[in-house]
Parts: sequence; C-alpha cells; structure tokens
Amino acid sequence: MVLLGCRPQGDDPRQSPRDAQPPNPSTSAEETGAELAGPADWPLFRGDSQSRGVAGGRLPSQPKRLWTFSVDEGGFDATAVIAEGVVYLGSLDGDFHAVDLDDGRPRWTFSSKAGFTATAAVDAGRVWIGDRDGRFHCLDAASGEPLWHFDTDGQIDGGANFHGPNVLVGSQDGHLYCLESATGRLVWKYQSGNQIRCFPTVVDDQALVAGCDGALHVIELEHGREVASVPLAAPTGSTPAVLDNLALVGTEGRTLMAVDWRAGRVVWEYAASDRGDSSRSSAAVLPSAVFIGSRDDRLHALDPTTGRPLWKFTTRGQIDGSPVLIGSWVVFGSDDGRVYAVDRQSGREAWRYDTGGAIVASPAVAAGRIVIGTQEGDLFCFGREKVKEKSAQ
Repeated sequence: MVLLGCRPQGDDPRQSPRDAQPPNPSTSAEETGAELAGPADWPLFRGDSQSRGVAGGRLPSQPKRLWTFSVDEGGFDATAVIAEGVVYLGSLDGDFHAVDLDDGRPRWTFSSKAGFTATAAVDAGRVWIGDRDGRFHCLDAASGEPLWHFDTDGQIDGGANFHGPNVLVGSQDGHLYCLESATGRLVWKYQSGNQIRCFPTVVDDQALVAGCDGALHVIELEHGREVASVPLAAPTGSTPAVLDNLALVGTEGRTLMAVDWRAGRVVWEYAASDRGDSSRSSAAVLPSAVFIGSRDDRLHALDPTTGRPLWKFTTRGQIDGSPVLIGSWVVFGSDDGRVYAVDRQSGREAWRYDTGGAIVASPAVAAGRIVIGTQEGDLFCFGREKVKEKSAQ
C-alpha cells in the first residue's frame, strides 16, 4: 500500500524573484549568540545520530552569500552534508556532487541512473547515499569512486546512520536495513508496516523509526528486533528528534507528537493549525524549546515538557524542510523560496534571503557557514568570508 500523503514528491514550487543582494552585505565580526553543544561538521541529515538539528560553532551576525553552485537539470530536494571542508549532495538528475566548502568549486561527480532525494552520510573517508531506484551506494569520499552497493526493493528517501561497524538505512519497501559499512553485507533487516522515509535516529543501542504505517518503532540494534511500537494516529516521513526520553515526530495528521520512547507512550501532542496542514518537517530540539515547521506556512516554537506554544513565525510558503539551531538563531528554508534566520527566544526575524527557488531541503551548518539547496538546482552558501593574508612586501 502506498500512502500518497506521506512526503509526496514533485509538489509544484511557488517561485519567488531572486534577490540581487545577500541578506546583509556587511562582514561584521560580531557573532550570534553563545555556541551550542553541537557537531563541528554536519555529516548526517540532522547533524548527529540523535537527530537534534543543533550545530556547533558560531555564525556572523550579518552573514554574506559566499558562493552558489548550480546544476543545469534537476534540482536539490535533499539536504547537504558537510565533512572536512567538503559538501556532499545529490540532485534529481542523477548526479551526486562533492563541492568545496570554501569556494563552491566541484571536486568530483558520481552519476547514477536514478535521481537522489536522500541525504548522504559521511564517515571515515567514505560516503553512503541511496537513490530513487532503491540502490544504496558506498563511495570513496576523496574520489567518488564506487566501493560497493546494496539493492533494496523501494525508493530510498532517508539518509543513513551508523551504529558501531554497521550502517542503517530505510527504504520505501518497508524495511530498515543494517549493513556492514565496509562491505555492504546484510547483517539484518527489520520490516515495518509500510514505507520508511525517515532518517533512522540512533540512541544508545536502539534505533527510532517513524513510518508511513503511522507508528514510531523502537528497534534494538544487535538483532533488529522491535522493542516497542507507539501509534502516532497518522502516517509520517518525519525523522524522530530525541531529547532525553522524548522523541518528537511531526505527522500527516497536522500534529507534532511527543513520545516517551522508553515507556512507549504519547506524552503530549500539538496541533499546528486547524486547517489540517501536515508537519513534514523534523524538529530541532533544545531543553528550552522545540522548533518545527508546518505546511501552515509557520515555524512553531514549543515548550518541550508540555507542548505549549511559545511563538510562531509566519512565512509565505509551506515549511517542509527542517530547522537548524546555531547560536541564537533558528535557520530554515520555505517553499516561498526564502532562507530565514529567526531569533530562537523571541521568534523575531534576524535576516532572510530570497533564493528564487522553492526549498524543501534543510540547512547544513559547518565551519561558520550555512549550505542549503533549492528545487531550481542552486546550492547556496552563507557565512563570513575568510580574511586573505597579505603578501609580504
């Protein structure tokens, strides 16, 4: 059974005129907020294995558009990942790109017969990426040379995660696969009730997977056995974000569900709007607040203990991409073609940039830079320019 409402592809983007100026052309040395406890790089879909959507480091308070990398055909539905100064991202035309984070110049391209909607995963000099034909590729990160591949029976939409020597990936064929990361050998596979389109969140020795069968599955990672299955009342492709014992999951039923995944019960649920708009975004989480986008055109900030709304920020388009937390900002893209930075405590806009193409991807953040792609096929990088050293006289 295919649930057409579970993160459908090919939505008609609403176009916005391209802004000729960066969000702010100044290169002020002032930085935004205190540094959060997040990764220095962005090697996975949500930054870390627990899908918190929190970036380490800082950004300039007045970032500048540094470069744009564009493809002639297809577009970028997937979120980029960043590791050791390289951006990795697949496009809908079937090409997977490695781009230099400093200047946006291409390093190599790997071509597949199918397009890419999944986010890559990077670790120990290798890149793993699934395509729309259901093939899961392992590539050499330095050269793009293929090392091995594994075929599933459904399209792969979600990024991969790691546990020990193994790599985990879900497929529309309804299975979560556990493979040896070095060889691609199948260790085990877990069958859910429907398509798996999310990133498998890993906490300790368990994986959390939300599916189009409308349940949050908790799976022990040694043998791939189900520990618990918590009904979410609606299908979802949203990735579970973990905050201690809570897993935050948006659904097609217009709700954000907070699930105590250890106890196997729903703690609270929040309805984004009364219009029936779904939440396809994945949450970004801190002990002080939870942030999630919705198809009601708003970014919602909630109290993580009660689900009480703290503030809402309205855009001109649906928010399917997931927000990222960096310093004092929440950064995200919208179907209106804009990248927004919003103060995470007040909900006030800090800056925005009009890209000229609808955005369904999430930002990736590393080394004081934000990278995000559009459905028009443009990959943008924002941050502070590196200061060039003066040559000796």
